[in-house]
Amino acid sequence: MSFQPAAPSAPLNELQVSLLRLFGHGMTDAQVLELKRVLVRHYSAQLQQEATRASDERGYTADDFDRLLNQAS
Repeated sequence: MSFQPAAPSAPLNELQVSLLRLFGHGMTDAQVLELKRVLVRHYSAQLQQEATRASDERGYTADDFDRLLNQAS
């Protein structure tokens, strides 16, 4: 059985095309790693902001999180 990648469900957006062009110009392994780190920091910050917003919206406290972390699974 041969592997066939799934066809994209939507056309690439402007950012995706820009990233493909950037990688097409050639980058060192160190540059690729640094770019990955930048993207991870960016998305990590966005996730933290969303988690904080959701927690604040629901009125969760540190005690609520402690209870969740310590309850038997």
